[in-house]
Amino acid sequence: MENKISTGYPGAQGFANASYPGLNGRVVFNTGAANGIGRAMSHAFARHGARLMLLDLNEEGLVAAKAELLASYPHLEVETVVASITDDVAIEQAMAATIARFERVDVLLNNAGISMNKPSLEVTGEEWRRAIDIDLSGVFYCSQSAARRMVTQGGGVILSTASIFGLISAARRAAYCASKAAVVSLCKTLAVEWAPYNIRVNSICPGYIQTALVENLIERGALDAQVITQRTPLNRFGRPEEIAEMALFLASDAAAFVTGHAMVADGGFTANGF
Repeated sequence: MENKISTGYPGAQGFANASYPGLNGRVVFNTGAANGIGRAMSHAFARHGARLMLLDLNEEGLVAAKAELLASYPHLEVETVVASITDDVAIEQAMAATIARFERVDVLLNNAGISMNKPSLEVTGEEWRRAIDIDLSGVFYCSQSAARRMVTQGGGVILSTASIFGLISAARRAAYCASKAAVVSLCKTLAVEWAPYNIRVNSICPGYIQTALVENLIERGALDAQVITQRTPLNRFGRPEEIAEMALFLASDAAAFVTGHAMVADGGFTANGF
């Protein structure tokens, strides 16, 4: 059986974009915005009239993402910055540039991340540190930098893209599972600590989503698409747009009482005990 992601999305025909209150004019700082879920979130927030600061290491991808957004939303206010989320000084500079351009930051989307799929006995120290630096430390640097601004402006929203592997475990993913579990815990901690400042902090835990990153793992033989779809009760991979829809809700006024939560969207993967 051919090892590829089905593009038919059986059962997904009922998905439709919704509208959420209070997002028009909000300033959104989005990391990992050049591709995948991050790029889908940019479109989702642009559709609601938000103003965007897009960050990624992939300069070419950022240029393409900005052009794509402006083609769909000609009046969109959008800026880009090339930086690594593992560089706390660069993140501070990017956040300062956001304030200089938009005067505030209302929503932080921590989307930047990498996969780590390798037998644990073979993971090098350098590979371990890279996964932890990007998937965990970078989330903290961005959250801290954004929260410093949110405190002075009276509140904000921080959303971090974790993973179902922050809630369950899997072989060959020690660094990835450890970092994503830490992101879930970090968000809960920050939610409690920063609630007095009216800063809501939540995490999103996607299952297997059809992104370039996942497709690359399948092409390399690190993932078996058929096994995953058979293991998933809804029998398909998710779409980046479906995860973006969760971010819209959690960032909106409709979720004003939601903080410290890890929201799962995995087609039933983690509920399936077989």
